[in-house]
Amino acid sequence: MIKHIVCFKLKDNSLAECEKAKEVLLSMKGNVPELRGITVGIDFLHSERSYDLILEVLLDDDAALESYQNDPYHCSVVKKHMHAVRESCVAVDYVVE
Repeated sequence: MIKHIVCFKLKDNSLAECEKAKEVLLSMKGNVPELRGITVGIDFLHSERSYDLILEVLLDDDAALESYQNDPYHCSVVKKHMHAVRESCVAVDYVVE
């Protein structure tokens, strides 16, 4: 299994905007067939080094990750929204043992 994690800093990190972004990310459930699990969390600490939102996605393997990255719903809805509202992001992908 592969875990894909992305942390987002939003341009507007108000609770309302974080909640909206969370809903958009969670909308992949049922719309992106490669997903085996999805978790989205909103930061509550708001420290200088904090990111505002975290996405954790579980996928079967490298091929599923590649398909996920190019999935039409993921690209046209989720990436489009997140690219518009994010200030920055970081990601990590690793094998779950």
